[in-house]
Amino acid sequence: MPRRPADSHIFWRDPALPHLEAREVMDGRTVCYVPHSHPTFSIGAITGGHSEYLTGDERHAAFEGTVVLMNPEMVHACNPVDDQPWSYRMLYADTGWLTDVQGAAAFRPYGAVISRDPGLYADLMGLFDLLFDEGGTAKDAAARAFFAGLGNRVDGTAAVVRDEHAALSLAADYIALHCTRELRVEEVAEAAGLSPSYLIRAFKARYGLTPHAYQTNLRIRAGQEGLRKGQPIVEVALDAGFADQAHFQRVFKAHTAATPGQFAQSAARQHGEGAERQ
Repeated sequence: MPRRPADSHIFWRDPALPHLEAREVMDGRTVCYVPHSHPTFSIGAITGGHSEYLTGDERHAAFEGTVVLMNPEMVHACNPVDDQPWSYRMLYADTGWLTDVQGAAAFRPYGAVISRDPGLYADLMGLFDLLFDEGGTAKDAAARAFFAGLGNRVDGTAAVVRDEHAALSLAADYIALHCTRELRVEEVAEAAGLSPSYLIRAFKARYGLTPHAYQTNLRIRAGQEGLRKGQPIVEVALDAGFADQAHFQRVFKAHTAATPGQFAQSAARQHGEGAERQ
């Protein structure tokens, strides 16, 4: 995808590499996230300025040269500090593909959430440059090489220890199954065999989000998938369970720091590029 100097927000996708997605933000002063999570593994580079990276109850200063890492489903947010300018690049890798790269039977979570290793930062920036280069070749091989060695560069790997409460898993599954319709906490609690008050408290401790926020996060993921497929924004909004397009736009931007239109335009460009290659 051509990179234009005037662009402040760029998404990168390649139909030949569906397991990877990237984005670049050149001016993050208006980029604010609510706590959210991704089904993918995410790794980013702060390319300028200063921001604050939140993971659970931990706060980290993130400035130029900082690499941030998010295991799948890890709740996080990264926001500007006192309106200071900052810029960043993010790369999202499909967990199944990454598990294959790791040579493991199941995905092995990474032990670090932040790194200030200049070598790692330089290599990640090199990978970004290759991905964003419209004429670049061997992108998949470069990505595989980078991720194959990542575990040894970020304090090895560490399993995520969680309380495997069966009832909470039932609640999460129930929310996922019905995420696009109105859900009351009492309904979810009944499906899981828990009291509403205990469900809210224990669910937040287990998943890092309240049941309602967890449902909203899933709705945004559904919306992103619809936009990737080229569906109209208003259709995507209603299918994902939002009252109207305006509501969807507000919540989408709070979770992704981009508008549905920006996200959809990127998807349209990638579909066009894919057609040209055929």
